[in-house]
Order: sequence, then structure tokens, then C-alpha cells
Amino acid sequence: MLNREGRPTAPAARDLDAAAPSFTGARALEKDEPLLFEIGGLDRSGVDVEEAGDFAPRLGGLERTRAIGLPGLSEPETMRHYVRLSRMNYAIDLGIYPLGSCTMKHNPRLDEKVARLPGFADAHPLQPESTVQGALALMKELSRWLCALTGMPAIALPPKAGAHGEMCGMMAIKAAIEASGELETRTTVLAPESAHGTNPATAAALGFKVRAVPARADGTVDPGAVGEALGPDVAAIMLTNPNTCGLFERDAREIAARVRAAGGYFYGDGANFNAIVGKVRPGDLGVDAMHINLHKTFSTPHGGGGPGAGPVALSERLARFAPAPAVVETAHGLRLMEEPAGGSFGRMAAFHGQMGMFTRALAYMMSHGADGLRQASEDAVLNANYVRARLADVLSAPWGDRPCMHEALFDDAWLKGTGVTTLDFAKAMIDEGFHPMTMYFPLVVHGAMLIEPTESESRRSLDEFIGALRDLARRAKQGGAGFAEAPIHAPRRRLDETLAARRPKLRWSATPERAAAE
Repeated sequence: MLNREGRPTAPAARDLDAAAPSFTGARALEKDEPLLFEIGGLDRSGVDVEEAGDFAPRLGGLERTRAIGLPGLSEPETMRHYVRLSRMNYAIDLGIYPLGSCTMKHNPRLDEKVARLPGFADAHPLQPESTVQGALALMKELSRWLCALTGMPAIALPPKAGAHGEMCGMMAIKAAIEASGELETRTTVLAPESAHGTNPATAAALGFKVRAVPARADGTVDPGAVGEALGPDVAAIMLTNPNTCGLFERDAREIAARVRAAGGYFYGDGANFNAIVGKVRPGDLGVDAMHINLHKTFSTPHGGGGPGAGPVALSERLARFAPAPAVVETAHGLRLMEEPAGGSFGRMAAFHGQMGMFTRALAYMMSHGADGLRQASEDAVLNANYVRARLADVLSAPWGDRPCMHEALFDDAWLKGTGVTTLDFAKAMIDEGFHPMTMYFPLVVHGAMLIEPTESESRRSLDEFIGALRDLARRAKQGGAGFAEAPIHAPRRRLDETLAARRPKLRWSATPERAAAE
């Protein structure tokens, strides 16, 4: 059977709750995986370990005095456990990851292959510089590309992530203010109400006060509102462009001019740089410092706690305040300038950065070329507007039919009277096989649903995603039956996320029944 778009429809889903239970509790290859402690006992080991003979400990009294308390499993049991857990995870290699503001894009496998070349993968930060000239050359070339794309003269490579880069840029601004002798008077940072949460957090962590700038009715920042907030106490403004509503801040130049005229600096949050690469150079907009999320804009792994990279582009006003180390060219080849130059605020990290991330990002840039990078930005914007247009008649958008940039923003006005919430709708998406979009962000939109398809997705994958959302919207408007219980087919159904966050169980303990059995 074909649907309206001529594609085969999915077979009717059987009622899993009504199906006969299996002996193991599994549903074919979907297994209810217990904890490691529930598989293996604490009184045995999965490998043969000889008893230790007499020896003199050399830990200065810090040696363990009791059993380590780990369950004993064989190697096959351990491997199967983690593979089964991995099957419960959603991943970009399984389907579209529509998280708005996060840019969960596909990383080309070519870039992974290049990053695994021995000369890069095996490099150690303590090697003699004469043995890593190729790695240093790669860092210098990456900096050259980033300078060209941002229109800014200097790049700081040490920051390990976007938030770390944000801290780096603001530390450079603080160092510049201190050098001018105004540190005691310029104590305030301006941040739009729609800013990423890291913006005010970074400013506060550096000792600044934060003054909010309201968004105007169309979701962008009004230069007039910025002007009203400016004063001799303002050190900088932190502005994301495109902003977290998926809109281009068309007055960025005027905002920059007003801030600079007042003696402040313009920090550009580069989280959404992927929407304008090859189209707009932030330096031309008046940006003084901007971090670049390599995982969002170019090609490096996203999330998982690292390793990451968040290089920072600096204007001519701030270049001399960049942190060490930096790659410099000498008569004897390339070397890392380890000692901070005059004006530098010091070091952000022990070493130069993360070579694997640098290699992936440069491989992505060079394989795309300037025109390919521009097309990737255009495709990201095209895909987001395709999603917005295809859902416009069933979902409500706070800005009406206004085109968006790289992400489409909807609100919950269309759910009024259905009894279905944004959270219910997002949980129902899990039963359809999709990761939910970003919910309740940005905060300036009630019940926000922020969708970012990225440039990775084909029209076929977008049509499938859009079709699922349209069907869920139809069901919600027809009474919303089942939404409050969704997801129904996930291994753990719906969790109490608030309780899990406030009272997490971080340590396993045997139940009384299990303790008695053992």
C-alpha cells in the first residue's frame, strides 16, 4: 500500500502489550538488560587471577583495604551487556537528530579516517617539536581557514569546547579592559533574553554583572534597546547570530557600532555559525571575539563529554590578549610559543588543544572547499525552511510565515484545548522512532519546539520525519488519546525526569531479596 507521496506505508503495528509474553521477557532482539551487578556476583571473577604472593606495597599507605566491589563477568558477558545497552541509544547513525540549537549533523567518515592516520592520532603533546612539524603545520593551516571564514585576524586554538571557548573570548575582553585601566568601572555584560544559558553564566563566572536585553516582537534584538542599556559600566554584549530563535540578527552591525562607541566589546556566540559559513563573515559585522563549535559547524564528534574543541576568533583589538600556546613560524621551523606574549591573559589549558578535532575539522574544510562550505550553510537553511513550510498548516509558529535560518521554531498555541503538552508530543515522537526536538527553548517562546534538521538530511528523510509529526498533530487534535502515556514502546516507558534529576541514584545497592539470596 502506498501513501499520498507514493511511498510504501509501514505495516500496521501489532499491539505489543497484548502479545504473549516470552520466557525471558525479551521481545525478539529487544532485551530487558539488567545491571552488571545483577548479572555477575561480587563473590566471583570472570577471569582466573592467581593469588598475590608476598610483596611490599609502594603506595605510601594509600592502598585499598577492602574488596573493590565489582561484579565478576566473563568477557563475552561483558561485551554482550554493553552492546545490548548500545542498542537502546539513539544516534545520528540511526536517524535524523532534530535537536534545535545543537546541530546534530553527520560527520563524514573520510574525516574520521584522516584523524586516525598515525602521524596525527599518535602525536603526543610532550614530543619534541622537531618530530611534530606536520601536526603544527595542520594547526597553522586550520587557523588560516578559520581566519578566512570569520574575517578576523587571530585564532586561539587551546579551548576544549564551545563553553570553554566562550570563557576564552570573554577572558580576552576582560584582559583588554584591565589593560585600559577600566576593570573597576566596566562591570556589566549585556545579554539578550534569548541567549544561550552559557552566556550569562560565563559573564557571571568572570565576575561581571549581567543585564538582560529584551527581544522585540519579531524575535530579534533592537539596537535601540541595546542603546538604552549601554553606559560607562558596560564591558561587552554577548550576541548569538543567527540567534536561538533561528533568526538572523539583521541589525548586528548597528549594535556593534553602538557598543564600540560606548567603549565596550562585541562577543559573538558562534554556536550557530554553521548557518552562515561562506555567506557572512562575523568580523565584518563588528564582532571582537567569537568561539567556533567545530562539532556543529565542521566535523568532529558531538557530545559524550569530549574530547572537544572550541577555537576562538579574535579581532585586531583583542589579538594580543590571546592565550598561549600558539603556533609561530621561526627560522628553524614551526614551534609552539608556550610563554604568554605581552598582553595575553595566560593559559586556558595545559596543552595546545585536541589534535583529533583539528584534523577532522580541517579535513572537512578542505574536502568541501569554500564553495562546498557555503553550500552546506545554504542546505542547512533550506532544510529548516522546508520543515517549517511543510508543518506550517498543522503547527503554530511564533513569527508566522517569516523564513527562518538553520532551525524552525514552533510554539504550543496549536495544542490549546487538546490536553496535550509539548512534553507529551515530544515523548510520542519516541514511539515513532525519532529523537524529540529541543523542547521549551528558547525561553522567550511558550512551549517551544525547536527543530534543526541540519544539512545532512535528504528530502526523503525529511519527508518521513515531517509525515510522522503531521500524523501526531492529527492525533493530538482528535483527542490526544495515549499521549500522556507515551512513549509506550521504549524500554523504560516514561520516566519521572524531575525526580531523576533531583534525586538520582548514583550507587547500586542490592535489594533485600537479592542480599538474602546471596
